[in-house]
Amino acid sequence: MSLHQSSGNWRLGLALSLLTVFLWGVLPIALTVALQGLDAYTVTWFRFLVSFVLLGVYLSARKQLPSGEKLLSLPKGLFLTAVIFLALNYILYLLGLSYTTPANAQVLIQLAPVLMGLGGIYIFKERYTLIQWIGLAGLTLGFVLFFNEQLKTLITSQGKYLFGSGLIIIAAITWAIYGLAQKQLLQQLSSANIMLLIYGSCALIFAPFANPQPILSLNLLQFSMLLFCALNTIVAYGAFAESLEHWEASRVSAVLAAAPIVTLASVWAVALLFPQWIFTNNLTILGVLGAILVVVGSMTIALGKKS
Repeated sequence: MSLHQSSGNWRLGLALSLLTVFLWGVLPIALTVALQGLDAYTVTWFRFLVSFVLLGVYLSARKQLPSGEKLLSLPKGLFLTAVIFLALNYILYLLGLSYTTPANAQVLIQLAPVLMGLGGIYIFKERYTLIQWIGLAGLTLGFVLFFNEQLKTLITSQGKYLFGSGLIIIAAITWAIYGLAQKQLLQQLSSANIMLLIYGSCALIFAPFANPQPILSLNLLQFSMLLFCALNTIVAYGAFAESLEHWEASRVSAVLAAAPIVTLASVWAVALLFPQWIFTNNLTILGVLGAILVVVGSMTIALGKKS
């Protein structure tokens, strides 16, 4: 079986990856607010349904809906793998987030791009140069320093907090599998067409478990955050899927690793402006150093020259 090859337009791939980083970085905060009024299954169903409808309208207006011939040529096993594992990722991450904090959730979910990057090296025969491996080492050290206090809390915690963390670790594994399947599907359909089919399939999966009625009783803030989560889904995953068309999976995953920096900065900003919504953790000197290493390591991996 032939493997998907990137277009080589790394600048576009980088820009799309950075957009994904920002949207995924602020997403845990919005999800935390939305979960105050809805259960995880309803939030997940709503996000997929809105994304499916909006993307369907957009592609229909541009006459870019997938043809029946292309749908029949889609590898069924690979497509089902992408659908099932993305659905699992969404619900497991949201359930885990309800038991822990946005910052800790973003620490653990970083296993996802790391696993995807390693999968890209193994499956798609992508290669790291020496500089990129050094960047990966710096990235790893940066996360250890940046989340030093959170990791200590995670190791010593018990009960619901630890259970939620376990769910997010599993969610990271399922996302890495989805990401690699998504990249291979680009041989048959465009990224937008693939995401349309995945959104629709996932909406059907969660429909029997959703309870839409409480949506009508949400306050303005909760409903705004729910709508933002849905729009975040279509824009962030659309950018992510398109970035895989132009850039190697291992390099995309390196940029995505910077998402926790956006999350921590967003938590700090929200806590400063709206302290009644969320609280923030104080960063130590080691935490600041870790943040610098994370950013530098991510960029080193992403922008390192191919051998």
